[in-house]
Amino acid sequence: MGKKIKKEAEPPPKDVFDPLTIESKKVATVVLMLNSPEEEILAKACEAIYKFALKGEENKTTLLELGAVEPLTKLLTHEDKIVRRNATMIFGIMASNNDVKKLLRELDVMNSVIAQLAPEEEVVIHEFASLCLANMSAEYTSKVQIFEHGGLEPLIRLLSSPDPDVKKNSIECIYNLVQDFKCRATLPELNAIPPILELFKSEYPIIQLLALKTLGVITNDKESRAMLRDNQGMDHLIKILEAKELNDLHIEALSVIANCLEDMDTMVQIQQTGGLKKLLVFAENSTIPDIQKNAAKAITKAAYEPENRKFFHEQEVEKCLVTLLGSESDGTKIAASQAISVMCENSASKEFFNHQGIPQLVQLLKSDNEEVREAAALALANLTTCNPINANAAAEADGIDPLVNILSSKRDGAVANAATVLTNMAMQEALRGSIQSHDIMHALIGPLHSANMVVQSKAALTIAATACDAEARTELRNSGGLEPLIELLRSKNDEVRRHASWAVMVCAGDELMAAELCRLGALEILEEINLSVTRKNKFSEVAYNKLLNNHLSLKYSQTGYLSSSNIISDGFYDYGRINPGTKFWPLKDLCLQEPNDLRTILLVNSKSDVSPPPSTEDKSSEVGYGRSISSSSSLRRASKEKASAGFGSPTEEKSEPASGRNTAVSKSATKEKGSRKSKGKKEEEKQKEEEEVTVVLKWAGEGNQDKEWSPPADPDFCAYVYEVTKSILPITDIREQIEALAKYVAEKMGGKIPKDKLQDFSWELHISELKFQLKSNVVPIGQIKKGIFYHRALLFKALADRIGIGCSLVRGEYGRAWNEVKLMNESQKGVIGGLPPPEEYIVDLMFHPGALMKLKSKEADRYRFL
Repeated sequence: MGKKIKKEAEPPPKDVFDPLTIESKKVATVVLMLNSPEEEILAKACEAIYKFALKGEENKTTLLELGAVEPLTKLLTHEDKIVRRNATMIFGIMASNNDVKKLLRELDVMNSVIAQLAPEEEVVIHEFASLCLANMSAEYTSKVQIFEHGGLEPLIRLLSSPDPDVKKNSIECIYNLVQDFKCRATLPELNAIPPILELFKSEYPIIQLLALKTLGVITNDKESRAMLRDNQGMDHLIKILEAKELNDLHIEALSVIANCLEDMDTMVQIQQTGGLKKLLVFAENSTIPDIQKNAAKAITKAAYEPENRKFFHEQEVEKCLVTLLGSESDGTKIAASQAISVMCENSASKEFFNHQGIPQLVQLLKSDNEEVREAAALALANLTTCNPINANAAAEADGIDPLVNILSSKRDGAVANAATVLTNMAMQEALRGSIQSHDIMHALIGPLHSANMVVQSKAALTIAATACDAEARTELRNSGGLEPLIELLRSKNDEVRRHASWAVMVCAGDELMAAELCRLGALEILEEINLSVTRKNKFSEVAYNKLLNNHLSLKYSQTGYLSSSNIISDGFYDYGRINPGTKFWPLKDLCLQEPNDLRTILLVNSKSDVSPPPSTEDKSSEVGYGRSISSSSSLRRASKEKASAGFGSPTEEKSEPASGRNTAVSKSATKEKGSRKSKGKKEEEKQKEEEEVTVVLKWAGEGNQDKEWSPPADPDFCAYVYEVTKSILPITDIREQIEALAKYVAEKMGGKIPKDKLQDFSWELHISELKFQLKSNVVPIGQIKKGIFYHRALLFKALADRIGIGCSLVRGEYGRAWNEVKLMNESQKGVIGGLPPPEEYIVDLMFHPGALMKLKSKEADRYRFL
């Protein structure tokens, strides 16, 4: 046999690269391999990078710095399944790094990741693609990208995956996505509720918990609640509550139930299945604060329905809620307080909390937690509304002080609730005094300046309830509260404007406050409001009229009418008719103006000048009305007028008893005596005139600048007041009083004027002379000796008010004005019971002074209009 010869191997082709096995120990080298065209190298490089990234956050940062992310994003769409799978696994791990998330958003890889959720892909790819999306969805911008790229639908489909990791990642991502309203609103269309409910059957608690948390968010929407009910979701939730081994899920289950109780049909369903009783059991027996909190929240939601409140009351839920107020958890305290605030809509429950609950709530007002204080104040606000007994109970529990303190809180809700409680308390006079003693007006300044309309409204209402006496109103003014209160009248909110008008109405209860409110512009604002059909309200109209009643000069100018209850006092002046919105000048400004051709302003003033110079009688009050004295001739003229008016000595004043309504009457008596001095006495006064003028000049030049301005005196009117008080006031018959006063007024104003002689009555020249003489448009009514209708009517009203004759003052057209009085018919005198109303008359002061004309008669019409 021949010897076998070994066959030699064929050499490789010359154009083929020999295989090379490389062992790399540097991650940078592996990152470079990601750009290789070979699938095997790409797969192995991705596998090595995955293992490296899995070791910690520092390695993820290293990969980011080496530029591994961008080439990896291209591999997500690689044709090779292994390469694509390994790249997806890397992103599932890497996406937990915030810097990587940011870069992925910039590279816009969301569409590529979502594509990995396709049904034909492997479970491993589903797992890590859903993990990547779960990590990315923690940030708002990524949520928007996932939603816009249609990621929600495949995630919902993966909830039915057999792999628990895929389920966990998908539900976690959905939970993050539904925090956004747009995503949440899409879920009913995608029929997401049934697969989420199926997750309750999972053996993994984390999946069950995420499912409950997701339902807790989406059941805030009505459509989702309805879908949950239609899919028997409440049965699943009740079963979870009944299972003691699932106690770690009870908190979230109660939260979902609380949301569902906002749906009426769901509430009926729970009530029928005994779910409400289970809520009470959890609230009473559980020691876990979050379970107590969510149970109380569920009770709150259910208690909005009257039937449920009745059911809860029968189950004595009030005792349970009072117990929860003593919890160490602030969340539980808040939830219990909110439940009480709803339960007290039931009158029996409100009565129960009178004995228990209010002291505990008052203690919570002192909590360091602002939310606790707000919730406690809300409960007290509801408990004390229309319930004086509860308001007293809150006060007896020393609740006023913490409530006033809460008014300076930074939480608007707490401030509004505290103000409501104080308002409810202030309805009782005894409690109102206690509240005022706690410096309430100063505490309300902050809320009045609040930008929150509810706070503004409640603060204004509290002022309306507490500013019922002069002392409280003075405190409000001194604290600077009138300015912000008046500013609230401009509010566009109807309730704020209404309550501010109410408060202004209360504050206008005395003359000083009314004057201050007018000075600050309240009258103009209220006038503007009342001209608007949509903005005016009953309180704005009453407040406006009340301010006018304390500012009769303006009222008469605007309305042309003063009733018998509008008593003219010193300082009243008739400015003439003005239209709404026209500026109404103060008396001081009018007195300081030079005379002009405008209508004469008539002044009523029975007071003499205040603060006269110590060494001489005040004889310069009529000179220029506060302007500097420019010539000795005017001073001399003023001095003569004062002398003719006749101011008596202090001893004479003291010896004359006061018989009128004010102290000016007794002074006017001495003036009348002075006017009857003998000629010899007058000559002696003329001799002293030069000395007096010198003294007056000195006083005017040195001391008048520091003297507080006062209206010009009217000694003649003072004399009128004294005379009518002495001669007419004692008359017992009211009709005779009116006739006597009418004749007296006519006598002082030029006497009886026949109708055919009216145009010959030269009253205009007389008035012009007075304006020139006084160097002012303001003329005291007592100095007018020739007056027509409106002069006489004003003087009659001013004197009638001094002696208690009830009469009105009405302004007509073309210089007409008249007085209306009410008198019993002669046949009605002495009759008791069943009397018809008194008849109204107009008093004739011109043609037949003292004559009375029935208001609705031709004679009265001629007097008023012809």
